[in-house]
Amino acid sequence: MQITLINAFKNAIVNPLQTLQNYGQSVWLDYIRRSLITSGELQRLMDEDGLRGVTSNPAIFEKAIAGSTDYNDALIALEQQQDMDAMSLYEQLAISDIQDTADVLRPVYEQTKKRDGYVSLEVSPYLARDTQGTIAEARRLWQVVGRENVMIKVPATPAGIPAIEQLISEGINVNVTLLFSQETYELVANAYISGLEAFAAQGGDVSQVASVASFFISRIDTAIDAIATARIKTATSASEEASLRTVIGKVAIANAKLTYQRYQEIYQSDQWQALADKGAQTQRLLWASTSTKNPLYRDVIYVEELIGADTVNTIPPATFEAFRDRGQPRASLKEHLEEAHDIMETLSRVNISMQDVTKQLLTEGVQLFIEAFDKLLSAVEKKREAVLGTNLDRQSYYLPEDLAKSVQASLKDWLVNGKVRRLWAQDASLWTGTDENRWLGWLGITEDQLAHIDHLKKLAEEVKSAGFKHALLLGMGGSSLCPEVMKLTFGKILGYPELQVLDSTDPDQIKAVENKVDLTNTLFIVSSKSGGTLEPNIFKQYFFDRVQKVLGAEEASKRFIAITDPGSKLQQVAESDGFRNIFFGLPSIGGRYSALSHFGLVPAAITGVDVAKFLDYTEEMVHSCAATVPASDNPGVVLGTILGVLANQGRDKVTFITSPGISDLGAWLEQLLAESTGKDGKGLIPIDQEPLGKPLVYGSDRLFVYVRLESAPDPSQDAAVDALEQAGQPIVRILIRDPYQLGQEFFRWEIATAVAGSIIGINAFNQPDVEASKIATRQLTSEYEQTGAFPAETPILAENGIQLFTDQKNAAALLEATGDRSLVGYLRAHLNRIQVSDYFALLAYVEMNDPHQAHLQAIRQAVRDAKQVATCLGFGPRFLHSTGQAYKGGPNTGVFLQITCDSTVDLPVPGQKYSFGVVKAAQARGDFQVLAERSRRALRVHLGSDVQAGLTTLQTAIKQVLL
Repeated sequence: MQITLINAFKNAIVNPLQTLQNYGQSVWLDYIRRSLITSGELQRLMDEDGLRGVTSNPAIFEKAIAGSTDYNDALIALEQQQDMDAMSLYEQLAISDIQDTADVLRPVYEQTKKRDGYVSLEVSPYLARDTQGTIAEARRLWQVVGRENVMIKVPATPAGIPAIEQLISEGINVNVTLLFSQETYELVANAYISGLEAFAAQGGDVSQVASVASFFISRIDTAIDAIATARIKTATSASEEASLRTVIGKVAIANAKLTYQRYQEIYQSDQWQALADKGAQTQRLLWASTSTKNPLYRDVIYVEELIGADTVNTIPPATFEAFRDRGQPRASLKEHLEEAHDIMETLSRVNISMQDVTKQLLTEGVQLFIEAFDKLLSAVEKKREAVLGTNLDRQSYYLPEDLAKSVQASLKDWLVNGKVRRLWAQDASLWTGTDENRWLGWLGITEDQLAHIDHLKKLAEEVKSAGFKHALLLGMGGSSLCPEVMKLTFGKILGYPELQVLDSTDPDQIKAVENKVDLTNTLFIVSSKSGGTLEPNIFKQYFFDRVQKVLGAEEASKRFIAITDPGSKLQQVAESDGFRNIFFGLPSIGGRYSALSHFGLVPAAITGVDVAKFLDYTEEMVHSCAATVPASDNPGVVLGTILGVLANQGRDKVTFITSPGISDLGAWLEQLLAESTGKDGKGLIPIDQEPLGKPLVYGSDRLFVYVRLESAPDPSQDAAVDALEQAGQPIVRILIRDPYQLGQEFFRWEIATAVAGSIIGINAFNQPDVEASKIATRQLTSEYEQTGAFPAETPILAENGIQLFTDQKNAAALLEATGDRSLVGYLRAHLNRIQVSDYFALLAYVEMNDPHQAHLQAIRQAVRDAKQVATCLGFGPRFLHSTGQAYKGGPNTGVFLQITCDSTVDLPVPGQKYSFGVVKAAQARGDFQVLAERSRRALRVHLGSDVQAGLTTLQTAIKQVLL
């Protein structure tokens, strides 16, 4: 409590949002939903952050109503009174929210003498080109809402501007939206002044009328940047290229500053002074669309650079929280005005028409609102038809009574202490108080992606038109697992390339993947967040060399794209080699949380997945997990609480059961849970693809999660899960109606993992032990480059073509445990080290194919049934970027059997002295070295070159051990 009060006191003193008032700027929130009001969150934002107004639009209402349960009771009550169409239902729900918000804001309205304290409601976007229709709709909404501190939003279309003048002349407050150009702003300002003059001439009190001119910011940079970037590729001179680069990321702010300068001139005129003498208020500029869409730009740039007197900034929640966290207020609007003029002149000089761009943005803006309104009415209609008979999140759970009580106690703690809000506010103290606030960019990624979806749509069409037969993704861990899930879930989509994923340095695996694609007709996707990860870089070197030899350097470049974070080594390589495209990730999103960023969606778009539809489904879950949703109703928080509470009580083996149609989801979940929570001797151990057994083979350390695809369930899984529940095992059930809802699961589990990490007491966003294996691998490859060999090692056993290796400590323990110096004897001694609540992990550095998997699955099932412990299977080196973190940094409850082999072929790495076979061997030895350093119980089995025969021998020996 004392810490909370201290933090609150500090916040009150230095809160950058509050500080904006010192510069004459008012902060409004570009967001509305019922729980924002009913939870007290809106009042808190007013009290603690100086919030002075709220704006809404059809897209916001669509996500609020379709993506939450906030409106269920009201909708049911309305339907019980009288059946209404979707539009009538929507208006009832929305107007109630607007009225309640206006009432909460009323004290601000009075304290500021009607300058602030407003909430905005939009006329139907269908009327954007209908002057009289807009006027009639605005009049009706003004009357129905019945609040002085409401503004009716009207777009600044050619049809909207005369409507604005008429509405002002009738004393109706107007929020003018979709302003992009200085010229249109002047028309709007003149319409406002003329409207006030007409109102005054009729005897109206002009001091009672308020208006803002909502000037959109980030969309301008997005449009101009795209044009300039494309033009740079065709620039005919260095000076032209330099000029084009000058305008990138600069136009939106320059345009706003010059518009503000014009605002000041207009409201110093004699014409205005006559109205001001009667008490009229200026029509303030309101900066809208102020979230940053480009990861190269500072995330609060469109707040920091637009601060000045008599302005408003309406800020979306993620940017609102970010500015509170790290905003640096200053009087910026009057700075660098000459530079702003120069930017606009440069724009004209390079023949980029601001008039054309802003005209197109207005057209697109109206269309976006129309599409959002369509979705809104569709969502309300679905809710009306179902009368909310189904739960959006489709999540349920069964827990034994003692565990259920613990989970409920934790949920109450999250509610009472406002922890959901703190999570969304990026409060690092929710975890370990280190750098966690730097890694939460994924909270707002779906909104950003939807706001700029066109480039993904264009990419899909470009690839389709190019006629690529295959796409090959080269990546590891977070860069490869989501694309793999999407590939195996959606399959080959007609007209688009078939995706293959390479995430192994095993030469046999690389050759097998290469044989599946046509090198002359494949688009290669090199994906690495850091840009310095070993595997994607050497994959790129290999395949670029292969394609270059077939097609030449110029054609090879056209077949490669990169996905990476800004400023990375991979970006430099891609630019140097002239890649077809470079797509950037957000540096504030870690790899395993990047599924909904470009790392997941660029490959999805390339292969024909409707990413807009995918994200639309996802956004509904985002709103269901929002800061204002109570913990017990928040699906991500509930799931995370179950995971964290049960882990702390010894049930840390999270066992996934997934329907066949979405079976690869478990591989993505493995990485998310293991890398996020497996550290500091704590964490969750994910169990994926373990064959289902009868209840008696499972211990008391499990939590089962059944993710069921309702359109294609497996009856045997249904029966097995029912039996587990009847036996008293804790079960979470998640029902997915459509594969396009997988994005909902990505986000639900990301929230859940963050929550579980908080409850377990670790930093859910770092991976300290992954780097240890990388260091060991680098040391081994460096030694190989210098000497041409690895350090010598001596097996503790060689028998029938199989060798056993381990470190001194493990060797001593095994020798002490057995007098039988045979393969069976050593394996028996090793498996006898498995204790209750341990887990057994097969770490297989062999080609990942069906025959090998069948042998290894049989081995893990035999161990599970005999020892009644959880079992894991990972193929190396891919698991190093996934479960490897938990194996080394998590609880020391694993017993590991590493399996290595001699590759039947080896492949050179162009430009390096080592080969892929050398890299794989170094990774395996580095992996084992770190396991041993962490005092893990580990044994390595080397099979030689005949992997199939070696696995057969190993399986037979283990079967004999377990008899």
